Amino acid sequence: MKLNLKNPIVFLDLETTGVDVVKDRIIEISLVKVMPGSDEPLVKTRRIKPIDDEGNVMHIPEEATAVHHITDEDVAGEPTFRQIAKSLAEYIRGCDLGGFNSNRFDIPMLAEEFLRAGVAIDLKKRKFVDVQTIFHKKEQRTLTAAYKFYCDKNLEDAHSAEADTLATYEVLKAQLDRYDDLPNDIEALAEFSQMNRTADYAGRILFDDQDREIFGFGKHKGRLVEEVFRKEPSYYDWMMEGDFPLYTKQVITQIKTRMR
Repeated sequence: MKLNLKNPIVFLDLETTGVDVVKDRIIEISLVKVMPGSDEPLVKTRRIKPIDDEGNVMHIPEEATAVHHITDEDVAGEPTFRQIAKSLAEYIRGCDLGGFNSNRFDIPMLAEEFLRAGVAIDLKKRKFVDVQTIFHKKEQRTLTAAYKFYCDKNLEDAHSAEADTLATYEVLKAQLDRYDDLPNDIEALAEFSQMNRTADYAGRILFDDQDREIFGFGKHKGRLVEEVFRKEPSYYDWMMEGDFPLYTKQVITQIKTRMR
């Protein structure tokens, strides 16, 4: 089924040095852009040289290479994320975003890289369609199984960013064909894709049913952030000094500032 789009949508998939959005870095990004009124995807794939906070080139761990088959040599001559950040932000400006497990990993990782590069981009204004969430709510499978189930195809080159991203786009269209109760509307799909409503990207801070920020982790899980910061001011300091994503720290700082 052709997607009913009000805005362009970009499906994305990242290959990284690991799964920690604070410490790890993107080494490959693939974007599949679909414009309103079109069914033809525009595909862009780019490898990236990972740089740590001190500006040093990072080693791609062997266990990560075993998954995506990208080595240090493969990215040695590629640009850093900082070098492509502005053009990438411009390319996805005004676009909704889609992916497979993207709400939990790809979008938080991408947001963190933009912050590290000093490029301001407010992804929260966009709609996020997580095809994995739709799949898990409907069938409980992996991307490879989803591709076989919905598209009756075998996913070649699994864990290649481009192959995974194109497969994700095809799976979403097939999901719309299969489920009559699944709306062909990006805003409604984005709402269906959410497990929780998050104030940050990593799910550390959530919204309750009254649109108030609450903790989504730890000893204060479920409690109002403002309430905890008033009664235990040191908890804010602990989070700011800890290994939390930069965007999470930005969100709690906004809350803290609002309380003054």
